[in-house]
Amino acid sequence: MSAIEWIKKRRAIRQFTSKPVEESKLRSLLEAAVWSPNDRMREPWHFYVIRGEAKRKYEAAAEQFLQERFPTKPRLVEESLKVLYNIPALIVVTADLVEGDSDASEDNVFASCCAAYSIWLAAEELGLGCVWRTRGIGLVRDERLRALLQCPENRKIVGTLCIGYANEAPEPPKRNHYEDKTTWLQ
Repeated sequence: MSAIEWIKKRRAIRQFTSKPVEESKLRSLLEAAVWSPNDRMREPWHFYVIRGEAKRKYEAAAEQFLQERFPTKPRLVEESLKVLYNIPALIVVTADLVEGDSDASEDNVFASCCAAYSIWLAAEELGLGCVWRTRGIGLVRDERLRALLQCPENRKIVGTLCIGYANEAPEPPKRNHYEDKTTWLQ
């Protein structure tokens, strides 16, 4: 399959089977990530793989976060947690921040986002489903996630990737034609 076909095939998978993801496949995803483009070869990413007991701690943090964030929406909290409980593995992607250099820090965030996307594409090739979460159960902006990871302040959390075997086959979404989003300059 061509690279363009892989990109078009990629889907956000939010429902997973209970089958655990093999460590060898998780390692393959991380290997794909480190080949992502990055400014000045800084390789500014760090990955936190969450499974087992760490996953249960993550779930507890997410439950606390969701109950605080949505106190009047218990059904939303319940449904979000039900999804989270069925995710076999999480990979949190961070970007190194460069003290005193906001441009380099921003470049590092861009590179780490490329690494996250590389994981997502590699997951598809390995028969895994993936979704990149920032809000809700992604906990990206919540200090509980930083504490759980023992993530230093010089790393920005850019996303939580939910990884597992898909329990759904979503339809391709409608996309605007690229011409609707392109300006040609000559």
